[in-house]
Amino acid sequence: QVQLVESGGGLVQAGTSLTLSCAISGLTLDRDHVSWFRRYPGGDREFVSGILANGLTRYADSVKGRFTISRDDPAKMVYLQMGNLKREDTAVYYCAARDSWAASVRTLITDYNYWGQGTQVTVSS
Repeated sequence: QVQLVESGGGLVQAGTSLTLSCAISGLTLDRDHVSWFRRYPGGDREFVSGILANGLTRYADSVKGRFTISRDDPAKMVYLQMGNLKREDTAVYYCAARDSWAASVRTLITDYNYWGQGTQVTVSS
């Protein structure tokens, strides 16, 4: 059974940093790529960042230069380091995994097979 469990969310002040973690079980990760999405209240999930098994990464324009995604395959963990947080980063953040090969990081919700339950990030001014 595949499980993705996010952690690390919380309430922080604007301008500070926060690191989210995604613990993955039930996948070997040798071909998988993992991404982070976020959902604003009343909205759909949107792509934030993703990383392929070969380490290739992709970021949404809104987070480029502020967020960094990384993965630790032996530990089956994926991280999202979020820096210089802004109020507009307030959202529920989801970890998602795709268990089939792709040449580039996919950004659509429908590209991913597995999802975590999400972790709330709230940025106050």
